[in-house]
Amino acid sequence: MFTANPMPAQISEDQRRALLTVQTSTLGHLRDYGFPRGLQPNSRPLRFAGTAVTVRLPHLDSTALHYAADRLRPGDVLVVEQSGDDRSSFGGMVAFTAKTRGAEGAILAGAMNDFDEILELGLPVYSRGVSARTTRLLGVEGSINVPVTVGDVVIEPGAAILADSDGIAVLDPSEVEEVVAVLQKKEQAEPDVKNAIAGGTFLSEWSGAAALFEKKGA
Repeated sequence: MFTANPMPAQISEDQRRALLTVQTSTLGHLRDYGFPRGLQPNSRPLRFAGTAVTVRLPHLDSTALHYAADRLRPGDVLVVEQSGDDRSSFGGMVAFTAKTRGAEGAILAGAMNDFDEILELGLPVYSRGVSARTTRLLGVEGSINVPVTVGDVVIEPGAAILADSDGIAVLDPSEVEEVVAVLQKKEQAEPDVKNAIAGGTFLSEWSGAAALFEKKGA
């Protein structure tokens, strides 16, 4: 059975560009949820942001992924849940199509193949690894723009995605402006802190670690 729900509303270009000004690890100082785990980027440095377009595949059938790739829009991030073994569903032709349609990147709960080709193409990809064993076009089943689970995180179609060399963060579109403002303020304070440390200030005093350490040690 195949399901193809409508394409999700996209985050605005202003929101997408704003996400590119901050780091996933800065957000990681403030919350523990919304960070897919167990995936690796195909290159570093890496940075992309956009709107999640989701695909759910059975382990051997990538029919729905080919259908979804044709419908990607500039500013989209392709997010693929793949059950089963370590086969790759994402190779050079799918990557070329995604890149040509304007996708910002791809996030795969599975493997990729044609690694060198995709690297040369310049499409940033997070995946579970690389595999020469690939899926097939079997016409069995698949779903497009449904909630998917990638790296133990549920990702809704239309979610705001930020990925960089440190990892991936998944946000609700409604919180993008607030999160970006908080992270920008935190990151903009870092040069002054570094200057202070270079001038002799202790990191542990600035962060409060010294007080906590000494309190526990008392």
